[in-house]
Amino acid sequence: MATQKRPRIDPLTMEVVELIGTVVARYHDEYEDAAAEHALTGAQARLLSLLSLEPLPMRRLAQKLRCEPSNVTGIVDRLEARGLVERRPDPADRRVKLAAATTEGRTVAGGLRDSLKFAREPLAGLSEQERLTLRDLLSRMLEPDGTAG
Repeated sequence: MATQKRPRIDPLTMEVVELIGTVVARYHDEYEDAAAEHALTGAQARLLSLLSLEPLPMRRLAQKLRCEPSNVTGIVDRLEARGLVERRPDPADRRVKLAAATTEGRTVAGGLRDSLKFAREPLAGLSEQERLTLRDLLSRMLEPDGTAG
């Protein structure tokens, strides 16, 4: 059976990959610390942050969090017990339940965002044009085919 050779990755690309990995790891660590300051797990904090933007059905939350709907139910149950989230009928389809952040939940989610200084402080040192360029490059990396459209 013939083996295919993978193309070698150039040193610059490897350096960029390592830097992205370091940024992601530092962001994740800071996010977990911020969540813990609010007595939340990272998953609870991510779900609360999503719900602070808009109410969502459980299935959609599971897709966004990349987990099973049954896991989302447990997370929502715990946040609901703390008064941070509530369930309500979907006005478009009353058979569907939406999870929504309460006023207190939106306040906690805002506190989480305010706690995340890692990315904000270094970004403030970049010019507006540098931040726009970084945004555009990161957006391109996230496009399905990895190229500009």
